[in-house]
Amino acid sequence: MSDNIRSSDSKLRQNADNGREKLLLVGAAGQLGQTLLQTLDRDRYEVLTLTRQDVDISDESAIVAKLNALSPSVIINAAAYTAVDKAETEDLEARAANATGPKFLARWAAANNAWLLQVSTDFVFNGHQHRPYTPDDQTDPPGIYGRTKLEGELHVGYLAPKHSLILRTSWVYSEFGHNFVKTMLKLMQSKDKLGVVADQIGTPSSTWEIARCINQALDVRPTGIMHWSDAGVASWYDFAVAIQEEAIQAGLLETEIPVNAITTRDYPTPAKRPPYSVLDKSATIEALACQPIHWRRALRQVIRRLGDSQSS
Repeated sequence: MSDNIRSSDSKLRQNADNGREKLLLVGAAGQLGQTLLQTLDRDRYEVLTLTRQDVDISDESAIVAKLNALSPSVIINAAAYTAVDKAETEDLEARAANATGPKFLARWAAANNAWLLQVSTDFVFNGHQHRPYTPDDQTDPPGIYGRTKLEGELHVGYLAPKHSLILRTSWVYSEFGHNFVKTMLKLMQSKDKLGVVADQIGTPSSTWEIARCINQALDVRPTGIMHWSDAGVASWYDFAVAIQEEAIQAGLLETEIPVNAITTRDYPTPAKRPPYSVLDKSATIEALACQPIHWRRALRQVIRRLGDSQSS
């Protein structure tokens, strides 16, 4: 087991009425939050939820009052500001959600013997290395989004080292919310051709597979930093081509359009992206006994869910 991963020794608080442990899901309306709501074990957990409409997690008095009232023994923080390009000009909003909120959650978790799982990102790395990033590798975020997520990690690790797990993941998508898969499907329905960046390499991660990893982590309650994504590697171009192929096979798209490989220079964006952000999951696989499935297989499952939702 990695030095970054230690079993949590916190005692479990249970609801005296039903014997279930209180689990608070922060960011329940997001794409990972919506997936977790469908996968958490309701026989084991009394699942409590918070969304942006319920409370501003960067308001310390408000979030502490909520936490005191709910008294969870487990907190999963799936809330985040994820608009990577907008973060370059909305840095205060990004920092509030990605750094300040996690700081208050971590402080409360440590003081109340709770376990916090903080979801983070591959964007904490600059992408200049050419092997999968381990949890111990040097961080160096290329943009505001990654910097604020790293700030959140640092707060959590400093304030609740024995009561928290930071779980980094990458290229997150699902049938919920806004993400690359759903954007590509819309563009493929409306455009004659597409150009997609081929010189940024990473790994897509279905929220269903991230949720499976989180459920395994709930059994172990490790602390430190872990990495998780689906198996394999891809460029955004590879991902887009696969999306079209799977969507045509599932009947979501009728016509194939040309998808052309372009460079990052051909598609400038306000925020820099790491050119390589594959995550090394070996320590996570060992600690949680959880094997990732290939990203193409996970994509096929999400595409099928999208097809089922449109036909129902």
